[in-house]
Amino acid sequence: MSNIDQATQTRVQQWLSAEYDEQTRAQVQKLIDLNEETELIDSFYKELEFGTGGLRGIMGVGSNRINKFTIGKATQGLANYLKKQFPETPLKVAVAYDSRNNSQSLGQLVADVFSANGIFVYLFETLRPTPLLSFAVRHFGCQSGVMLTASHNPKEYNGYKAYWNDGGQLVAPHDKNVIDEVNAIQSVASINFTRNPEFVEVVKADFDELYIQANKALSFHPEVVKKQKDLKIVFSPIHGTGVTLLPKMLEAWGFDNVYVVAEQAEPNGNFPTVVYPNPEEEEAMTLALKAGKERDADIILATDPDADRVGLAVKNNKGVFQLLNGNQIGSLLAYYVLSSKKEKGTLKANQYIAKTIVTSNLISDIGSSFDIKTYETLTGFKFIGEVITKHQANEEYLVGGEESYGFLVGELVRDKDAINSAAFIAEMAAYFKEQGKSLFEVLLAIYQEYGFYQEKLISLTKKGKAGAEEIQEMMRNLRANPPQQLGGVNVQEIRDYQTLESHVLDTGIKAPILLPQSDVLQFITVDGDVISARPSGTEPKIKFYCSVKEPLSSAADYESVAQKLEEKVQRIMADIVK
Repeated sequence: MSNIDQATQTRVQQWLSAEYDEQTRAQVQKLIDLNEETELIDSFYKELEFGTGGLRGIMGVGSNRINKFTIGKATQGLANYLKKQFPETPLKVAVAYDSRNNSQSLGQLVADVFSANGIFVYLFETLRPTPLLSFAVRHFGCQSGVMLTASHNPKEYNGYKAYWNDGGQLVAPHDKNVIDEVNAIQSVASINFTRNPEFVEVVKADFDELYIQANKALSFHPEVVKKQKDLKIVFSPIHGTGVTLLPKMLEAWGFDNVYVVAEQAEPNGNFPTVVYPNPEEEEAMTLALKAGKERDADIILATDPDADRVGLAVKNNKGVFQLLNGNQIGSLLAYYVLSSKKEKGTLKANQYIAKTIVTSNLISDIGSSFDIKTYETLTGFKFIGEVITKHQANEEYLVGGEESYGFLVGELVRDKDAINSAAFIAEMAAYFKEQGKSLFEVLLAIYQEYGFYQEKLISLTKKGKAGAEEIQEMMRNLRANPPQQLGGVNVQEIRDYQTLESHVLDTGIKAPILLPQSDVLQFITVDGDVISARPSGTEPKIKFYCSVKEPLSSAADYESVAQKLEEKVQRIMADIVK
């Protein structure tokens, strides 16, 4: 282990001690015997930390891996923190898990640790979506909750999303404070793994109905759904938890022509039919698109493994199915919700919508046209959840989303919700079909009214410790040598969310950014293009986002303007992604 630093070697030696079980020690020793220095470094160079989506990592042995000890330590630290925060309150938590390998056993382990610490646990009997966990935290009056999932990451990953008493994921100061409690645990002996069965209650499948009926009550146009009940819907859960709830939700809303893609209906943590179980990826939607074409579907839906993200395909102006990106789906939902509220006469001055800083400004443009304010947050739906909780006494959240296919209509949960979103997408498709319009035609009408926004995301994967260091270096270089032009267009403003300062280049004017600190850079050109650079908080990636805009005078010009914008995006991305 000559190339391994002393701190990492110390962690390795600790995991070889008698504190850890024989199987774990044997796995660590095998890495040493095989001289797997890179794997040892990546597995032990740090402790897992809460990122954008909680703890997330590759399953295996080590302090930087997902396993019974890192999950147990996280749970013990969270339990310790809850006792300090609510010293006079009988503590309750909800625990759920998705279809990933080891999710169920890790969910049982989390219940063991909480109950061993005298904390009452509502443990879901079988796999369920993330939004149902958020709903359960609020329904049962819990102080916290845990979801075992790695969302849309590849099959070798698992994770641990921790929730606070509002049903939202941990945000500051609780995320950092919990990590401090976790890091204070110096010995496995400090983790109590022995379940107290008197403190565990199993949540049965009938709980689903509470969630379904609460969502159904939010429907804007149930009368239209009755007329369009045979809307042809194809749905793929991509081997995840969506299959447990979305078909039942759509049936409850009145849709009776839903086809679930058979090859991807069975929950399976190996995700055998896809490379990457993410509806953002066209490859993951292949079977759903095939089924949609065969059945001449009106819409095609797909959810990721924990069913907090939803993908959508609709027929374009040539009758060919086209995948919509997260910005397009979010814009359609914002327009549908606000126009429906206006039609019903229920749009009020104290209502608002929300989006993240890397999500299309088309959403805020739509909000402004209805005289509705938009709250903008850092990347991660937990920050939108934080906004909902912060303003719940005086303002009403209507709809919000992020470009990574996460949306929420209404305030039932505090996280992105693919089940809720998919039901509203289906209702929206039915509503516009009743008017003789497809969702693609509605999108083109939105572009004609507000401008044609085109966005692109490029993700560069940089694995392990070396990859993390490379990502840091890329961000340092961008700060030290910021581009003055992108795609041949002058940069007008630079926003650095790490220093929380905006700098207008031609005037020299600097202004504070009123958001929490985050390692994000944004470059705004004189044309209004927005280019963002951001290391992912959930994956070993650095992400580059680009949004450009042109007027669209008529639907007939769609393809020519789209081509023009795509060429501009390519020029910009060639300058920023190096």
